Order: sequence, then structure tokens, then C-alpha cells
Amino acid sequence: MKENSKHVVVVGGGFAGINLAQQLYNNPHFRVTVVDQNNYNFFPPLLYQVATGFLETSNISFPFRKLFQGKSNTSFRLGELQKIVPEEKKIVLSTGDLGYDYLVLATGTETNFFGLENVKKHALPMKTVNDAIEMRNYLLQTAEKATVISDPGERRKFGSIVIAGGGPTGVEISGMLAEMKKYVFAKDYPELNISQIKIFLVDASPTLLSPMSAKSQRYTHDTLTESGVTVKLDVSVKDYVDDTVILSNGEKIETKILIWAAGVTARLFEGIPKESYGRGRRLLVDEHNKVKGVDAIYAIGDTCLQTTDKNFPEGHPQLAQVAIQQGKLLAKNLVAQETQKPMKPFAYYDKGSMAIIRRNKAVCDLPKGLFFRGFIAWAMWLFIHLLSLINYRNRIKTLYNWTAAYLTRDQSLRMIIRPSRKE
Repeated sequence: MKENSKHVVVVGGGFAGINLAQQLYNNPHFRVTVVDQNNYNFFPPLLYQVATGFLETSNISFPFRKLFQGKSNTSFRLGELQKIVPEEKKIVLSTGDLGYDYLVLATGTETNFFGLENVKKHALPMKTVNDAIEMRNYLLQTAEKATVISDPGERRKFGSIVIAGGGPTGVEISGMLAEMKKYVFAKDYPELNISQIKIFLVDASPTLLSPMSAKSQRYTHDTLTESGVTVKLDVSVKDYVDDTVILSNGEKIETKILIWAAGVTARLFEGIPKESYGRGRRLLVDEHNKVKGVDAIYAIGDTCLQTTDKNFPEGHPQLAQVAIQQGKLLAKNLVAQETQKPMKPFAYYDKGSMAIIRRNKAVCDLPKGLFFRGFIAWAMWLFIHLLSLINYRNRIKTLYNWTAAYLTRDQSLRMIIRPSRKE
């Protein structure tokens, strides 16, 4: 590295942050520090498979420090961002202060409960590895309790599952639970009447998978319905009181399990002026992802709102591909800036979108109106997600678990694991 190399601090080790860091590996112009509150990178699209016991946590995660081994200019710092001090070019972490020449915010989003305090307190979110493990434990514990309950009314609460949110996460976990009801629960819990287990998918939109094509939406709705999922559209969750989900149309569903996949919001950062925020608390950025109103601070991925792309004047969708492409281009632009070359404005190349519904069933929308469904789309989804995992170890272990699950329609990872705490 050069003696005067610039220090790039990347807060957040998700799709956006990791792709930026990898693009700058061993570049002599920069020292890169990746900051994250976890010591591992993880793959969010497969969290629901950890939550339902079809994948191990290690299948979708990998330690940052091992990832950066042999990268002379890249290091890791464990800590949670507490404050940004732009005038001093430093950030305050839970583990101390850190100076920067360029600060890149790639913190993604967090669960949005829309001000519903009871939902926030009692529902099961699906955003982090911790969320997935908590959900797996809760689902298994709830099933165990149901086996010893004799009161029909109470057992009905344990046998009803409500999923709020008809996006990819809600659809995928609904389909997975429907598969488990048919092929797993009957074998694992012979004490239960499996026919009484009800799965409800609720969304405020008139369709499922609202960003996708009408063909994908119809196929997804029909497939879930055929799988035994009750789909309720144009209705939202208004409260969750006394084991009862209250919907906006006045309907009530008694349940012990409310899974929340209904929305996300970006983070607020102390030290960033309020004028720098846009819709959904996303940071307003220019065509090079520089945050408006501050110097030397950039934002990429879900945490930013960029309206300079002529094909996306209202901002880009909060998708992994946007984050990956922004991370890679910002790295190239930082290099260009250091070498006195012109920077390139960001323009998102839409590679399409896809969602898995259940075994052998998925939908895939590609550019130019191409549409795939069923087994072909399912195989494409598996292939793309397998390649997107961060290293070969994750890919091999995930492929092994998927193969075992496909051949047996089952998996042996349904264990309740609760770390003990020393007083």
C-alpha cells in the first residue's frame, strides 16, 4: 500500500458492502475497514430455510476475518455504529472511534412494524440470522406445547399460523410451511390432527409479489392456494392482542404464531442532517452514490434512494442486485477519483426477479418479457442462489442439504438450541 493510501470505512457487510470491499482487494490506493455488528456475512434470501430447519446457519454465513485472510489492505472491525461526526471524519462505534477518508454506509434495512407495538413485541420477524434461529426455536417449541394441550380452543391457536407480507419472503415461508405440514408435521407430531393446521398469508396489496409480472402473481396465488394456504389480499394486520390477529377488515384469527414479513425501513444515523433523508428513511444520493448534504460520505444498497437513474426516477427497488451493482461501481469510482479519471454515473441493469413457492414450483421474470414458472423456474432459482453464496464451502454444504431434503422431502435439522447465559 502507498503511504498516503486513503482509508475507506464500509459500515455493513451485506451484498453492497462486501462487493465494494472485494472490488478494492489489495488495491494500493486504499485501506479498507469493514464494520459490522456481527462477525459474519450471511445470505438473507435463504434465512427462511434456516428458520424452518432445512439449512444450518453455517450454510448461509461466513466469518469476515476468514473471508479477508490474505487481503493486505482489508480488515474487519466488530461494532455497532452509534454516531457519525462528519466534520472530524470519524464514526463512533460501540467498540470505539474510527477515522475515515471515505465513509460508505451499506447498513441495509431493518424490520418495519409500522408503529404496531403489540406486533413488534410478539410477532416473529425475518430479517437476521438471530431472527431465523428464534423463529425455528419458537415454531418447534409451539409444536411441542400443542402435543400436550387437550382444550380444542387452545389447540386451535397453536395450529394456526399467520404470515403478514406477500413479498418473496412471505410467499417462500408460506410455501415451505405448507410443504412441512404435508410431509413433516404428520410424521414428527403424530399426536396432532394435521388437518387442523391452518396457514394464512395476509397482504395489504391486491396481489402477491406486487413488483413482479401479472403471470407470476397469478401462478403464485394459485399454487399457494392449491398447497392449502389461505391467501387474504387487500387486508392488513392492525393489531395482535391476546393471541388474536386483528385485520383491517375486522376479521380476527386466533393464533400463537404471527410471522412478520410485511415491510422494511432504512436506519437513521446520528450526525446526518434530516435533509439528507428521503422516503422510507433512505439516504438521498447523487448519481455517484454520494450522500447529499455531507462530504466524503456515500450510501449504497437498500439504505439509499437514488433518483438520477432515468429508468428508475422514483428510486431503485430494494433488491440484492441493486446493492451488488452499486457496491462494485462505487469501488471503481473511488479508484477513478484517486487516479484523476472520470467517474461513471450509476445505472441499474435489471437482470430479472424470481421467487420460489414450494418444491418444484417457482416463478421467474426476465428482461424483455420472458417468463418461467414451475420446475424450470425452481431449478433456476436454486442455481442462481447457490452461485450467489459467498464461497465454495457454503455452496457445497447447501447443495448437500438441498439434495437430502429433495430426495426425502425432509431434513434432520429441527433442533431447539438455546444458548445458556451465565449470571
